[in-house]
Amino acid sequence: MLSAAIVGASGYTGGELLRLLDGHPRIEVRQATSERLAGRPVGAAHPNLRGRGGPTFRRADELEPADVVFLCLPHGQSSERIEALAPLAGTLVDLSADFRLRDPERQQRWYGPDAAPGWRRRFVYGLPESRRGELAGARLISGVGCNATAMILALLPLARAGWIERVVADLKVGSSEAGASSSESSHHPERSRAMRTFAPVGHRHQAEVCEQLDLSEDAVFVTVTAVEAVRGVLATCHVFLAAAAEVDEKAVWRLYRETYAGEPFVRLVNQRRGLHRLPDPKVLLGSNYCDVGFRLDGRGRRLVALAAIDNLVKGAAGSALQSLNVARGFAENEGLDFPGLHPV
Repeated sequence: MLSAAIVGASGYTGGELLRLLDGHPRIEVRQATSERLAGRPVGAAHPNLRGRGGPTFRRADELEPADVVFLCLPHGQSSERIEALAPLAGTLVDLSADFRLRDPERQQRWYGPDAAPGWRRRFVYGLPESRRGELAGARLISGVGCNATAMILALLPLARAGWIERVVADLKVGSSEAGASSSESSHHPERSRAMRTFAPVGHRHQAEVCEQLDLSEDAVFVTVTAVEAVRGVLATCHVFLAAAAEVDEKAVWRLYRETYAGEPFVRLVNQRRGLHRLPDPKVLLGSNYCDVGFRLDGRGRRLVALAAIDNLVKGAAGSALQSLNVARGFAENEGLDFPGLHPV
């Protein structure tokens, strides 16, 4: 049984890791840190975990070595503390944005100065569907952006085939993307019933999409809108197809099926009839699945690719655990077999 520690375990992604690892047959969480809640049980922050056992919160300076350390820290803190934290971990998984981008120039442009030069290229991007080979045996794993995850999985087959000339991605997202700390924009009277576009251009997850899919930043355009939901991301990607691409409905089906054959957590949802004929985040809540679908414009030069996920699971804690399973040689679905709820 591997010992695990979660640094910053009182937030939403830390809570999801605690929940998922509670059912993992090979990993036991023995340490969970929170400066604010030190000395209190994890159920004090995560009431769904009451009575499930688990560690008592401790301060980060009391952290002891562990087989696996998950970092669930605010942006910028992992890179500032990586020199001290890395030696404590057999495998370290960082769920922040600090090590997602490998290109230092892109990091500077989208996130600012690099606080940990020399570490960036040592991390493997934690999305098994695109980096499974590199994740096998990896010791340092970076987290994924939830919006980037949905876009990448919607577009991955098309990018690999060279079909994308440019893409306009419109994302609808739930409030938990903003994290557990309140702000003016997440204050309930302001957030409730909102349909608010907060990133019409320049969302940082665009950089991940371009890097992971090897697309020019001049070919990817992203808009993000907050909607009335707590969890979930729906990416609707309008793909303008390259002139050389020979595309029809059968070719698109074949491409998606070949790309995702054998993927344990990607499902093709593309029916002609019925309420649930296309991806919908609501049916994925609590699960590590990504549902992917598409529609081809009748003129054949525009394809709408869709992907839906739970941002806290497949967009964060679930992909982190799936990546760890790959790195350690476990079955990918261990601790991740919850199918979601319906109705919610």
